[in-house]
Amino acid sequence: MLERLQRRLGLQIIPGVFFPSAGIAVLFVALTVPFGDVVANRFGLLTGWVARNLGWFYIFAVSALLIFLLGLAVSRYGNIRLGSDNSRPDYSNLTWFTMLFAAGIGTILMFWGVAEPISHFTQPPFEGVQPGSNQAASDAMTVALYHFGLHTWTIFAMPGLAIGYFAYRHNLPMRISSVFYPILGKRAFGPWGWAVDVVAVLGTLFGVATSLGLGTLQLNSGLNFLFGVPSTGLVYVLLIAVITGVAATSVALGLDKGVRRLSQLNILLAMGLLAFVLIVGPSVFIAKGMVQGVGDYLDALPWLSFWTESFNESDWQQQWTLFYWAWTISWAPYIGIFIARISRGRTIREFVIGVLFAPTAFTLVWFGVFGLSAIQVELAGQIALADQVQRDPSVAIFAFLEAFPLASLSSALSVVIIVVFFTTSSDSASLVIDMLTRRDDQPSLVRQRVFWAVAQGVIAATLLLAGGLDALQNIITSLGLPFCILLVIMAVALFRAVRADYRGYSMDELVQGRAFPEVVATSEIKQENDHV
Repeated sequence: MLERLQRRLGLQIIPGVFFPSAGIAVLFVALTVPFGDVVANRFGLLTGWVARNLGWFYIFAVSALLIFLLGLAVSRYGNIRLGSDNSRPDYSNLTWFTMLFAAGIGTILMFWGVAEPISHFTQPPFEGVQPGSNQAASDAMTVALYHFGLHTWTIFAMPGLAIGYFAYRHNLPMRISSVFYPILGKRAFGPWGWAVDVVAVLGTLFGVATSLGLGTLQLNSGLNFLFGVPSTGLVYVLLIAVITGVAATSVALGLDKGVRRLSQLNILLAMGLLAFVLIVGPSVFIAKGMVQGVGDYLDALPWLSFWTESFNESDWQQQWTLFYWAWTISWAPYIGIFIARISRGRTIREFVIGVLFAPTAFTLVWFGVFGLSAIQVELAGQIALADQVQRDPSVAIFAFLEAFPLASLSSALSVVIIVVFFTTSSDSASLVIDMLTRRDDQPSLVRQRVFWAVAQGVIAATLLLAGGLDALQNIITSLGLPFCILLVIMAVALFRAVRADYRGYSMDELVQGRAFPEVVATSEIKQENDHV
């Protein structure tokens, strides 16, 4: 039935992945538009249950995956390449990094670069810390780096490494289901594998839609600051429609012509804004704060990685850390495949070090410049920045830039950066979803890629109209859980595969249980002893 529908529509897809994913997305929109309050309330209840009962799992899983990746990189398996032994990277290190950043968390840094440090500075997450104190400032920067540093990029690196390894080393399809081939065998290409890919597609759709929603709030705030554009549901829809149109055009051009050029342009614009704030802002304070911030972050990282707020009666971790982890996890299929797509030829060690540490270093600089400058602005009493951020986090960067010269020009530049980050996120996700929903031997049709770009925009508009920021947080915290479980299983599958690879066994030998004969022999001896 699904195959007949595929032929009638002239699509190049895997029916068992495309139609369930598209159907669930359409059903969600169809139910949310007339029953927005009911849907928002139900997801709010589900989010509360997940936070109370499984919040610890989010915290533990992400930290355990970070330890796993670092251990894999420094181990004897670190020299294994994502490809044949004589393959080399397709992109230079600089181009690779710009694509990582622009398609990764560029939109998030623009939204939270000022808002998060100021929020924690005036409302400290830890008991006994005085708001506005030196300790509050230090903790604010530490928590911000925790949320956007090594842990965030661990969530992206895990699927990226696994997908790149199985796709380029063992010639499996570049889909999430391929990672589970060592566990599922041939079933990875049937209904079991399709179910995994459907989870990945839905996670990507809602994860990117959440980012589009947050970006729309911020973009509207910028346009309100510059031109007095009102903040209404109609304006949200119009903004998303414009951005979706730009993204659809970019995604039609493909990876090298569209995403690559936009990524390079936007990193230059972001660096220009960063340099401007560094020059006109408290430069010495920023430099001192960044150096100290590295030490504070590394000092707090071991205990903060496993902190679950066990003895506090607070929902702070649910509102911040769990939301971030779930949000990032929902992006993991999309970013993972995108990173894998641009990482062929690199060794496991190069991949882990590059994906974990290069973006984290840039995050440190970004939060150092914007976060520390914002704290200094608040301390100096130049503007009521904290009050504005508390009322509406989306105005943070624009309210912050008012404290510096050329505020209108820098705000306009920020609007452009947000728009381009929007576009690179949406078109990269559309390319990846199209890969997940078709076979490798099928051509990528422009109308399929455009369909997924439009779907992201429609879901983002629906979520905003259903409840704004709270609705975005509740949906993501709930939907991130299934893929968090898959990430843990993914690590097990990858370790089994690289261990067999290092010892010279093929993937088929691993699946058939012939990769480690010494283990089989030991098991047989044990069975004989038990029998005796």
